[in-house]
Amino acid sequence: MTTLIKWIVIGLISFSVHGQIIKNPIGQTVSEEAITTFLEAQMKKTGTPGLSLAIINNGEIVYHTVKGKQGPNTPMSSKTIFEGASLSKPLFAFFVMQLVEKGVLELDIPLYTYLPYKDIAHDERYKKMTARMVLSHTTGFPNWRDENGRTGLTIDFEPGTQFQYSGEGYQYLALVLQKLLKTDAKGLQKRFHKQVAKPLGLSVTRYIPNTKNQKNKAQAFKNGEWLPVSNQGNKQFGAAYGVNSEAKDWAKLMIAWMNKDGLSSDGYAELFKKQTELPDDNPNKAMGISHLTLGFYNGTFPFGEVYGHGGNNDKKFTSLFFFVPESKWGAVLFTNSSYGEQMGMEFFQYILTAGN
Repeated sequence: MTTLIKWIVIGLISFSVHGQIIKNPIGQTVSEEAITTFLEAQMKKTGTPGLSLAIINNGEIVYHTVKGKQGPNTPMSSKTIFEGASLSKPLFAFFVMQLVEKGVLELDIPLYTYLPYKDIAHDERYKKMTARMVLSHTTGFPNWRDENGRTGLTIDFEPGTQFQYSGEGYQYLALVLQKLLKTDAKGLQKRFHKQVAKPLGLSVTRYIPNTKNQKNKAQAFKNGEWLPVSNQGNKQFGAAYGVNSEAKDWAKLMIAWMNKDGLSSDGYAELFKKQTELPDDNPNKAMGISHLTLGFYNGTFPFGEVYGHGGNNDKKFTSLFFFVPESKWGAVLFTNSSYGEQMGMEFFQYILTAGN
């Protein structure tokens, strides 16, 4: 077999939950062949080398596939790990809500009372910031302190008054948790594993990757070039960016959220409550996504409330998940290219029209 033919064959290998009927969010049956055709066309169009996709029907994984390559000479496998980027945020919000229910912190107490933050001590307005503001992106922090020519951490408006997406807020809250739990970044990862990952059966989802994660981690493909495997998150608890996972593990997490595991009914009501309305010029509005809850984007559709989030680590790894609690339907897509969020949204639109 020539090398070219070999890689064509490898690129079409699929690990799926065979024999299952796959339904879209409105209850129509979608063929596995239709999904395969869509994914392969998208990979070709965008130049995406590899992906991992899982679909949930009625609270069970009915489809899981990996396609393409995780490196220039390595095929994707069911063990391949991706950087989840901002998928970190809704998972972190869930973790925080568990700690709220345990009495470790409160959503509406100013964070500085737990931990003064020297990085923004020059602006007294930071003393109004709460965990609720962090998780619903209303702190006034920028996304990152070094973006758009910034030279330090600043506040752009009165905390709690409007929306501005911010990873900085999440990182501040992670430092607060470390202080309250009397631990460091590695200790917070251990607490996350004990409190979230292990009870929910998540075998590879971690904020600080271990040796197994690093061994199975995909290489990112950006601007036509394979990039070395990074160790992002190995030292910091990347509440805003650091999670590593893959589609099947993340699907287990979504099933837990749809089953309302790990929190009380009141806790889930708080987690999924509409907190912040997106401004009219936000691109998510055009897709029917209108609000932020604590960590999740949310939109109201004819078939139910949809919750989800995308991930983008400098266009090296991109991803998207979404689920409908009422019908216990969901899907998650990870890629090692710049196009995962785009592909995920197009897949959502496609599967709504692909059924019969």
